[in-house]
Amino acid sequence: MKLDGFEWDDGNWPKCAKHSVSKAEIEFVLMHTPMVMPDRSPVTQEARFNAVGVTEQGRHLFVVFTLRPRGEGMRLRPISARYMHEKEIKRYEQ
Repeated sequence: MKLDGFEWDDGNWPKCAKHSVSKAEIEFVLMHTPMVMPDRSPVTQEARFNAVGVTEQGRHLFVVFTLRPRGEGMRLRPISARYMHEKEIKRYEQ
C-alpha cells in the first residue's frame, strides 16, 4: 500500500491537540513501526485502527486512526491521540 502522507483538518486535529500531543509526535509514531491492531469499538462504519508506539522523545503514545483513499494511495488520518498511562506502558512493553 502506498502512503501519501497525513490528513489533518479541523475535524481531527482538535481531538488530538486536547491531550497536548503534537502533530510531529503523532506522525513520528505512525511512521516508525508502531504496534497496530483493529479498533474494536463499533462507533463508525469506517475501519479504524489503534496504534501504540514511542515518540522521538521516548514517550509512549496511543493513536486511533483510519486510512483514506487519496489518488493512487492512502492517507493516514489520525482521529485521536494521547499519552499512555503507566499501566498501559507496562502491558505494551511485555
